[in-house]
Amino acid sequence: MANPYPAPPASRPAPKWARKRFIIPGVGLAFFIGLGAGLGDDNSTETKAAAKEARPTVTVTATATKTIKPKPAPTVTKTVTATKTVKVTVTPRPEPAAGGNDTGSDSADTGSGGTGSVSYGNCSEARAAGAAPVHRGEPGYGRHLDRDGDGVGCDT
Repeated sequence: MANPYPAPPASRPAPKWARKRFIIPGVGLAFFIGLGAGLGDDNSTETKAAAKEARPTVTVTATATKTIKPKPAPTVTKTVTATKTVKVTVTPRPEPAAGGNDTGSDSADTGSGGTGSVSYGNCSEARAAGAAPVHRGEPGYGRHLDRDGDGVGCDT
């Protein structure tokens, strides 16, 4: 009986581009493998000779520590000069009458304490004038000097 199937076509050689696709990368791979093997064996004879000789090794380690001294901070001095002029008006007490009561207590002393126009801006001024503590009714007393409202200003 005759073969019902046709014969396969004759095989043709692969085109040139197909051969380049396998041969060129293979050659490149072999080149890099050879290059890597050649670099690793370059010092092999010297390394073997050095390994055969055992020599003592001296290792010196020097440690230097630098000490940094901090610079002192600049000193800032602020000088404040405050000048405050306080005008104090003092009125002399009237002399007791010649035929009056001379027992030492005068009826003028029981009043408000004087008619002077003294005022202090703050307790530092009152202390500088020597008037602290200032009591209610005395010249120089002000509500701004009496923090707790007990009638005594610039008390400590």
